[in-house]
Amino acid sequence: MKKITVAKVVLNMGVGKSGEPIERAKRALLQISGQQPSPRMARATQRDWGVHKGEPIGVAVTVRKQPALDLLKRLFAAKGNQIKGSSFDNFGNISFGIREHIDIPGVKYDPNIGIVGLNISISLTRPGFNIRVRSKHKASVGEGHIITGDVAKEFLTREFGVQVV
Repeated sequence: MKKITVAKVVLNMGVGKSGEPIERAKRALLQISGQQPSPRMARATQRDWGVHKGEPIGVAVTVRKQPALDLLKRLFAAKGNQIKGSSFDNFGNISFGIREHIDIPGVKYDPNIGIVGLNISISLTRPGFNIRVRSKHKASVGEGHIITGDVAKEFLTREFGVQVV
C-alpha cells in the first residue's frame, strides 16, 4: 500500500490572448506530448490586459500511465536531471517550468511555432488515495499515508535518477 506511482503529468502553456498564439501553443503541446491539448478559458474579464471572460488564454494536456513516465524522462533530461527542492509540496506534487520547449529531447524547432515555454505539474499517488475524491463516504488520507516532500524527492531520485538541488 506504500508503493508510489505517477498519477498524472499536466503540461500547461499560458498564452494570455486568443487567436494565433493559442494555435501555436496547441501545436507545441501536441508535438511534445503526442496528445491533443484542450484550451483553458479566462475566468474573469481583465480590461487592462484586454482579456474577456470565456476567452481562451491558455492550453493544457494531461498525460497518464506509461506515456506519462516516458514523457517525464524527456522533461527531466531537458532540466539536466536536476530539480529545485522548492518545486515539491507536502502532498505529493511537483511543479517546474521549462523556458524553451526545444530543449526537450525529441522536439525539433518549427518556425511556425517558434520558441515557447511551459509549466509541468506532476501528481504522485499511492493505493487508497481515491478515498479523498470518491462520491460516497469521502474521507481524508491518513497522516502516515500522505506523500511528503522528502518521500517524493526520494522517489524521483530512485525512479528517474533526478538530483534534487
